[in-house]
Amino acid sequence: MASAEAYPGSEPARWKYLDQIRTRAGPFTDPDTFYGSKVASEMDRMNVLVIGAGGLGCEILKNLALSGFKNIHVIDMDTIDISNLNRQFLFRQADVGKYKAEVAAAFVMRRVKGVHITAHNKMIQDFDEDFYMKFQLVVCGLDSIEARRWINATLVNMVDEDIEDSVKPLIDGGTEGFKGQARVIIPTITSCIECQLDMHAPRAAVPLCTLASIPRQPEHCIEWAHVIAWDEEKPFPKLDKDDPEHITWLYQKALLRAREFNIPGVTYSLTQGVVKNIIPAIAATNSVIAAACCNEALKISSSCAPALGYPADNYMMYSGNDSVYTYTFRHEKKDDCPVCGNLARDLVVDPSGTLRDLVDSLAVRPEAQLKKPSLRAQNKTLYMQSPASLEEQTRPNLDRTLVELGLGDGDEVAVTDPAFATVSFKFRLVFRKAAS
Repeated sequence: MASAEAYPGSEPARWKYLDQIRTRAGPFTDPDTFYGSKVASEMDRMNVLVIGAGGLGCEILKNLALSGFKNIHVIDMDTIDISNLNRQFLFRQADVGKYKAEVAAAFVMRRVKGVHITAHNKMIQDFDEDFYMKFQLVVCGLDSIEARRWINATLVNMVDEDIEDSVKPLIDGGTEGFKGQARVIIPTITSCIECQLDMHAPRAAVPLCTLASIPRQPEHCIEWAHVIAWDEEKPFPKLDKDDPEHITWLYQKALLRAREFNIPGVTYSLTQGVVKNIIPAIAATNSVIAAACCNEALKISSSCAPALGYPADNYMMYSGNDSVYTYTFRHEKKDDCPVCGNLARDLVVDPSGTLRDLVDSLAVRPEAQLKKPSLRAQNKTLYMQSPASLEEQTRPNLDRTLVELGLGDGDEVAVTDPAFATVSFKFRLVFRKAAS
């Protein structure tokens, strides 16, 4: 049973109902780790980092401020587009063109007195480990799997057994249409984002022959304008996906293409979505997932209830397609995870294939998704993307088969990618047997 005593925070009237939750032990609370009288003051001092200030990030910022967190930092390099206004509720028409992080921080601080939010208009990769070390909690509201993988690898790499405060819990939320998920990652203890990478398989590319000859969908017409027409006509020196003039050019080209093949559905917003690979977002889904993420933040910071992720279930899925449905399960930590595991991951390959085939496949394999990989075998450099001199020196290897390069079944290959500077991915080559 919960304790009858609730310890008031620094503003008893304001946080009366919150204090009844965060300062009282619940039925599953561990009495050895819960100190209700200290919760409010510790949350006042806690530093929380929010990554992303879009549809999900706006909801997270608002919820954290209303949950008693006083010191929050938010990172987002994007500026506000008019298309954001239908679901990113902290922004107004007059904010178009301004930085999302700055506007969101200012809005929440105006509405929730006493909270201090520091905005950073940068990429997460612009900060070093010393910056991330000063936070007790990281909450992600990102729509990019690449950014998720980077922050996940960074937080895992920061763990030091000799530094007590080096384990930074990561709460990750994501939405797509009426679906979403929330999960808690305790670096090196629970499964990490890289363990679950195959759940984020890259979308299949449309073959160029389809785009060029027989488009069937409005998206095909837009991709034709994006990939083929732009390259042929070069209306601007370089495509800027955030420039309305550039998107308008692509939209008009795609519209003409669609009319030629009697394909309806090409719109400006769809053109923008296809070109920028925008994941469809719904405000209601964002609010549900943000609430789940912030609920976990409150539980982790106060210990008033066991958090998702430790010791059992760590992944909550939400679906609102037909009705409201949630399912919580435990995603297992993988021993061959290249970030938090210690074993090489099996990679089935054709021994007669070239190194170029292997390099190209690493971009589309669900378990890899590496866009600019460099490869090394034991005591041998196979191919390096940079510096330019080393790339030129190792380029001839791309047209040699794996067998010609001296690689055998069971050999380990180390792969690096500039997008994940702290990680060396270990793969064990498994030769595919020829059909008899």
